[in-house]
Amino acid sequence: MIDIWYKILEVLPFEWAQEGQMIFMKNALLAVILLTPLFALLGTMIVNNNMAFFSDALGHGAFTGVAIGGLMGFIQPVGSAVVFSLLFAFLIALIKHRSSYSSDTIIGVFSSTAVALGIFLSTIGGKSFAKLNSYLVGDILSITPGEIGFLFILLMVVLAFWLLFFNRLLLVSINPSLAGSRGISTFWYEVLFSCAVAVAVTVSMSWIGLLVINSFLVLPAASARNVSRNQRQYHFWAVIFSLFSGIVGLILSYYIETASGSTIILVSSGIFFITFALRRKFA
Repeated sequence: MIDIWYKILEVLPFEWAQEGQMIFMKNALLAVILLTPLFALLGTMIVNNNMAFFSDALGHGAFTGVAIGGLMGFIQPVGSAVVFSLLFAFLIALIKHRSSYSSDTIIGVFSSTAVALGIFLSTIGGKSFAKLNSYLVGDILSITPGEIGFLFILLMVVLAFWLLFFNRLLLVSINPSLAGSRGISTFWYEVLFSCAVAVAVTVSMSWIGLLVINSFLVLPAASARNVSRNQRQYHFWAVIFSLFSGIVGLILSYYIETASGSTIILVSSGIFFITFALRRKFA
């Protein structure tokens, strides 16, 4: 399958797209095409729920999971990061459900605790923190065909999850009391959504970077909200804006030699400000 993708790219007018050239760039472009719709879909619900810093907190939790995996001697500590992020997501949903604190307060408490714990664990015994810097900035050019295959599976799972549970998730986000009166377990649907975001954030943090991963989720959805009149338009434009910023940002970063993640975010930010300025025309 990956060879077919390489052949398709040869029609593009770029030197790196030609046969035998820059395999890492071709892999990165395919990864962006898979990652951006995934993050756009999840981001729409995050913006609906006013949980813009939720993914940031999960990223901090994943960072702590990486530090724990490093202490346990794992060469690739993504597994421990996923487990810790899932636990983190469950605890956030549980405390949110059982307390009167706002979501922002709960997320802020967990986020600050996780990042402090991650730094503490990674520097025990005077060890250097530098070895974890790659998770902060990210490098999508390092992605492998095997990891791309995993991303494809993850995207298919999230699409199936969206098709099966979107209406209930939307009702839970808009009116939890009404959802509860209709027999919908609001807590468990929040947990399911939180876990989906946790997995997506954790597995992609080494490619995108924890410093900007929250923006991957929030900016396309926020831009789409500026120009959308209904949920169908909202999801459509979120995916389009996310794809566009991902592809353009990646190609720009290659030619101007900048970090891919931050370049993609700057393109996405530009889209947000443009749509914000034009939002009244779509009202």
